[in-house]
Amino acid sequence: MLFIRQAGTPGARRACFPMPEEPDPSGLAQARAQAAVLGLRDDALVFAAPWAAAVATARAASGREPVVVGALAEAEYGDWAGRPFEEVAAADPAGLGAWLTDPDASPHGGESLADLGVRVAAWMESLRAEAARVVAVCDAGPIRAALAHTLGLTATRAAAFDVAPLSHTRLAAGHGGWRITYVNRKAAL
Repeated sequence: MLFIRQAGTPGARRACFPMPEEPDPSGLAQARAQAAVLGLRDDALVFAAPWAAAVATARAASGREPVVVGALAEAEYGDWAGRPFEEVAAADPAGLGAWLTDPDASPHGGESLADLGVRVAAWMESLRAEAARVVAVCDAGPIRAALAHTLGLTATRAAAFDVAPLSHTRLAAGHGGWRITYVNRKAAL
């Protein structure tokens, strides 16, 4: 199962909590350049989160129309969506502290990281038999949730993984569970 983080967005550049946005044009150009070296199988199954940046990145990187899947959506950040991390830290330090340490916390009125993890894990397990053919394009949160599922980590512990825009993370389904092949790899162009 190959995860590709979507192209960067204006909000990501400003260190804001994620929200639906269009991708940066330069990121889409990089995704198109990756398509030539990605080497997708003819029978690849390409999925994308429902946000515009993920769908556009999937099209650019794969040359195919992706299947849009709600399970790959970034967490719903409620009142924090689109706001800079620094602003939230100043306005709601207790809420941000709870969110950073408790995977079940959702002080912003949105979805907890634990809930994000449950839906991503269920989606992964539903495609276990097809994992070698799956390409999933989404933002960093679902990729971290997939890593948490693979390693048995809490969502807050998985936040330690850096997942750069347009990076690749590959997970392999095995008899004893999932294995990590690599994390945060950039395609060699």
